[in-house]
Amino acid sequence: MDLDSVKRLLEREGEETESASIDAVPNKLPFFDRFILQGIQLDVIEPGRLVCSMKVPRSLVNSDNFLHGGVTGTLVDIVGALTMETVGAHETGVSVEINITYLDAAFPDEEIEVVGEVLRVGKAIGVVSVELRNKKTGKIFAQGRHTKYPVASSKL
Repeated sequence: MDLDSVKRLLEREGEETESASIDAVPNKLPFFDRFILQGIQLDVIEPGRLVCSMKVPRSLVNSDNFLHGGVTGTLVDIVGALTMETVGAHETGVSVEINITYLDAAFPDEEIEVVGEVLRVGKAIGVVSVELRNKKTGKIFAQGRHTKYPVASSKL
């Protein structure tokens, strides 16, 4: 997928605003992904870099009233894969490893930023760094690394 394809995936068709919602592509993403990505906005897209933002919805917090760790993991997974696609990775394949360091918390209605940056995408492996931070303060609350193996198409 090229840069324009990733941008189209994240934008609403015909939307007039500078940022766009992931909600525009219900057929491309499974239900769980759409649920996690509700309200996410595309802020920056360039080769090897993707910046998105969203307000933490109450539906995605845990019993302690902060962003659920599984949501953070899913954001690392999805934004990491889409970031790889910005450098032309046609098939991002399967996850080999996802690791996340939780440094702080994000609370309901806080604006957060999710930044994916390609570290390497080759024929056999792709690695992306994903940081989640409070948009207002810039403080990182989680840092992840996503490694993927591109699956070759079966000839069966």
